[in-house]
Amino acid sequence: MNRIAVLGSTGSVGASCLEVVDNHRDRMDLLGISGHSRWETLGLQSQRFHPRWAVVSDKFIRSRVTTEAFSEKTRLTFGGEELERIAREPEVDTIVSAIVGAAGLRSTWEAVKAGKRVAIANKETLVIAGSLIMTMAEQSAATLIPVDSEHSAVFQALQSGKKSEVRRIVLTASGGPFRGWKLAQMRDVTPEMALAHPTWNMGPKVTVDSATMMNKALEVIEARWLFGIDADRISVVVHPQSVLHSFVEFVDGSVIAQMSPPDMKLPIQYALTWPERAEGCSPRVDWSQPCTLELEPPDFEAFPALQLGFEAARRGGTCGSVLNAANEVAVERFLAGRLRFDLIPVLCRSLMDGHTFDPSPTLTDLLRLDAQVREEAFRWK
Repeated sequence: MNRIAVLGSTGSVGASCLEVVDNHRDRMDLLGISGHSRWETLGLQSQRFHPRWAVVSDKFIRSRVTTEAFSEKTRLTFGGEELERIAREPEVDTIVSAIVGAAGLRSTWEAVKAGKRVAIANKETLVIAGSLIMTMAEQSAATLIPVDSEHSAVFQALQSGKKSEVRRIVLTASGGPFRGWKLAQMRDVTPEMALAHPTWNMGPKVTVDSATMMNKALEVIEARWLFGIDADRISVVVHPQSVLHSFVEFVDGSVIAQMSPPDMKLPIQYALTWPERAEGCSPRVDWSQPCTLELEPPDFEAFPALQLGFEAARRGGTCGSVLNAANEVAVERFLAGRLRFDLIPVLCRSLMDGHTFDPSPTLTDLLRLDAQVREEAFRWK
C-alpha cells in the first residue's frame, strides 16, 4: 500500500488526487489531508476517506470550525506547523504537494528533507528554491515526481533516452483565453474574462496565471531545476487543444511527446504509481473522431510575463523568489479590482529589476525576501 498525505486536498488538484485514490483503494491508503480555510470541504473529505489526520492550516478560524463535521477516526489539528509534521511523518510514504503558492514551500521542504516520494504540484517551491530543493533531494534520496501535466509529460518522455541525449525540452501552453490578442487589448480585461479558461478547470490564481502566461513562465523555471537543464534548452509552444502536454527532442532528431485529454487525474495517478502504470479514471482520446492539433510560437510582446520566466531561469539565485512573490500579490490585487490585468507583468518586472540579486541565497534569505517583495508589491503603483 502506498500511504499518502495530500497537502492542499481542498483545491482543484487535491480534489482530483482524492478521486485517483478512491479509484485505487486496493493500492493506496489516504493517511492525511489538509486545507487552508475551506474546513467544510475538508470535513466532507474526512467523512469519505477517514484519514488519520486532517489539518486546517489557517489557525485563526479554529473557533468557527465544527469538529463534528469530521470523521471520528480523524484527528483534526490547526496551523502550518502541522503540515510540516505530516510531511515528516514516518508512516507516510508519499506527500502530494498541492498547496497553491509559496505557502506550500515549508511542508514540501520538510517532505524532501525526510526523503519522501513527493508528488509535486506546487511549482512555486521549485520556482523559489529549486537549487536548494534539488540538492536536498539528492542528499536525502527523496524522489520528486511532477504532477503538472506539462512536467509529467516531460518526465514520461525522458524515459525514452538518457539525459545526455536530450537536445531540448518543449513545454506546451494552451494560450489561455486571450490567445491571439495584442498587448493593447489587455488593458480592459476583467477578472471574469481572465477566469474563463477555454480548456482547463483550475483555481482562480492558476487560471489568471494561465491568462497572463505567467503560469508557463513559472513552469520554465520549474523545468530548469527539476530536470537539471539550462534555460536555453527549454522552449514553449502554444497548443490550444491541450492534448499534447509537452515533448522532448533528442539529439538524433527524435521527438517524444505525451498526449491525453486535458484532465489532471492522469498525471496525478502516474506520480502515485510510478514506475508502474495502472488502469485509470481519466477520459481517453477517441481515435475514431477527426482530430487537429495546432502548434504555434508564443507572442512574447503580447505576453511579457513569459520572458520574465526565461530570465529568472537563466539567472537563478533570488530571481525566482522575487518573481513568484510579486506575481502572487499582483494576481490578488487584480482579482480584487485594484490592479489592471496588463500591469501584472509590469509590476513583476519592476520588482525583479529593482531587487538586490543574490546568486546563492539560503532558504532563510529566500523566505525573508519573499515577505519583503510582497510588501513592496502591495504598495506598488
